[in-house]
Amino acid sequence: MAEAVRRAPLLERPTWIMARTQTAARGRRGRSWVTPQGNLNATLIFKPSATPAEAARRSFLAANALFAALAIYVPSEKLALKWPNDVLLAGGKVAGILLECSGQGPFVDYLSIGVGVNLTHTPQGVTDASFAPTSLRAAGGWDVTPLDFLATLADAYATQEDKLAHFGFQRIRQDWLGNAARLGEVITARTGREDVTGLFDTIDEDGNLVLITGTGPRAISAADVFF
Repeated sequence: MAEAVRRAPLLERPTWIMARTQTAARGRRGRSWVTPQGNLNATLIFKPSATPAEAARRSFLAANALFAALAIYVPSEKLALKWPNDVLLAGGKVAGILLECSGQGPFVDYLSIGVGVNLTHTPQGVTDASFAPTSLRAAGGWDVTPLDFLATLADAYATQEDKLAHFGFQRIRQDWLGNAARLGEVITARTGREDVTGLFDTIDEDGNLVLITGTGPRAISAADVFF
């Protein structure tokens, strides 16, 4: 993602950048880790005609694309999408998404969509994750190289952008909900200020998590989710 930002001013079309290894990978809330060769570490950078809120909703496009790409190499019934930006495989985290954007006006100057997928290696020594990591190989999926998987993912993401252009976010939202983990069940969202427990009802038009609690519906914009 740092390389994507460096190249952003020179790019004329959407571009994927892949790192074969990472020694200073980063995720949400400043989390960092090392990723070995064999897993996918890639960033899509482009300049959408989008407000910051519209750009942020593209995390759901990326999640749908990851689900579609992974479903080629492992049975889709083993996969689920966890709000806001993770993909689960057989109950473990196999992929994550991180968005970053820049811009001072009403529209973003550029958007970076970072994607990490455990294809062959399962991260070791992870003790603070809400869901234990896993990998495509560990879950019995087909072996695939990062470059080949990226080609599959890039095609799947382009399809999501076409859907967004033709049908709007409502279609993206419906597709995401169709593969959502624990929809209709009781979950807990940890916001940093409080834990909110309730029935996972839906995601709204802004991509917020909607929980039905004892005091009524709660729309949550950012949190870590626990089952």
